[in-house]
Amino acid sequence: MKLPKHYYSWTTFIGVAIAATSFVVIVFLFMISFFFAEGDTYAGLLIYIVLPVIMFIGLFMIPIGIIIKRRHEKRQKVEREFKFPVVDFNDPKQRNLIFFVVIGIAIFLIFSALGSYQVFHYTESNEFCGTMCHKVMEPEHTAYQNSAHARVKCVECHVGSGTSWYVKSKISGLYQVYSVLFNKYPRPISTPIHNLRPARETCEKCHWPEKFYDRKYVTHKHYLADEENTEWSLSLLVKTSPPHKALGQSEGIHWHINPNVNIQYATLNPQRDTIVWVKYTNLENGEVTIYKDDSLMVSQPQLDTLELRQMDCLDCHNRPSHDYKSPRHYFDNAITAGNIPKDLPDIKIAAMEVLRQEYPTKDSAFNAISMGIKEYYEFMYEEIYDTNLAQIESTIEVIQSQYALNAFPEMNVKWKDYPNHLGHLESNGCYRCHNDSFKSINGKFISRDCNLCHSILSQGISGDMEFAVDNKSLEFKHPIDIKGKWKKIFCSECHNDLYE
Repeated sequence: MKLPKHYYSWTTFIGVAIAATSFVVIVFLFMISFFFAEGDTYAGLLIYIVLPVIMFIGLFMIPIGIIIKRRHEKRQKVEREFKFPVVDFNDPKQRNLIFFVVIGIAIFLIFSALGSYQVFHYTESNEFCGTMCHKVMEPEHTAYQNSAHARVKCVECHVGSGTSWYVKSKISGLYQVYSVLFNKYPRPISTPIHNLRPARETCEKCHWPEKFYDRKYVTHKHYLADEENTEWSLSLLVKTSPPHKALGQSEGIHWHINPNVNIQYATLNPQRDTIVWVKYTNLENGEVTIYKDDSLMVSQPQLDTLELRQMDCLDCHNRPSHDYKSPRHYFDNAITAGNIPKDLPDIKIAAMEVLRQEYPTKDSAFNAISMGIKEYYEFMYEEIYDTNLAQIESTIEVIQSQYALNAFPEMNVKWKDYPNHLGHLESNGCYRCHNDSFKSINGKFISRDCNLCHSILSQGISGDMEFAVDNKSLEFKHPIDIKGKWKKIFCSECHNDLYE
């Protein structure tokens, strides 16, 4: 069975060759990865995305070649009698040919279906999300792997279930691919992501509001920047809920996402760190209260132009999987875990001195950390430097490893660029609303009272601790005497700049 002459052209032949070769290579690589478990993220990219695209380009060239050939013959006024191929199953050659064609099409369709299934799962995998664009996604993927959500797939939070959001994510991904290929992506990546799916459709699939969360006992250990690295402990009862389960979500921090309450707010910037207007609606009785921060001097016409956002989990838990800790934070954690010796004098002073600097690359940061700490001890504690150099070097390695988990100079990523609003120490967090400045026309205001969210149960230096009595909260005592300034200013005004 012969095809008409206009089916034959170099474009068609090349298209057939490209498609056939790509298909064979796809099958070969797939078999290797399937039976021998060989391959990595880039092998998956080749098998499920690059080669299939090349194959379909080849298939597309086949009809293009036919069209070009027919137009060429038409311009050359070549007259050909058009005849449909005659199929005769009594002819063994035609019968065998058709048999192989049908088998070939069936194999192609089976592999296409299998490939489509694999493409779906491959593009939904953590490896694809986190390691495909290694330089761009290195900060997010590193932080994610060390977070409480490390066993939750990226797409479960960033996409969720359903076809519509899957399609939206892939359309958005096309622009991201363009940004990476042509070096158009920002450094650091801007947050928050404004087209992210609402938390009630993702986070609340596991952390649903109707599920009761008990109050949480939290202990923090801090170390002062002095010669003894003095330990300062603080224990809190975090009021995520009312004191009794029977009260549900009638009070406590998680009251903000009570299904019977709707809170909307307006901000002055895309980072959502300067809130100027808050609307509270009681969905049970229809009560509405509007709060404004008059200290920011925002006019009503300007307010009318601002976008309203319904408050959800991510307005407080804004770094659930990609939290970049400050040097003070990860240093304190390391010394608490015993990875940094507490009896090494001035180690926090020496560490904070080098970590407060900014570096162009990770290698330059590692070199500066090593040289800075060694030079500090060589100058200030010559005897310790001579006798305990191995201990100093192991401490340097710990600090370098913690730096690598939380700072990424090539992407300009550091903790200040991604403030964590869960609290109020290093960012305004809770104080964005709870600052005594938001008032309603009927005299209500959003209180700054710390006891709304937590009670201090104990605080102080080890051996000289102060403990609460009869479940009453202690008044906060600053580790360093700052004359009560913490009552008048926000914590972040100091802790956003200081590293100790």
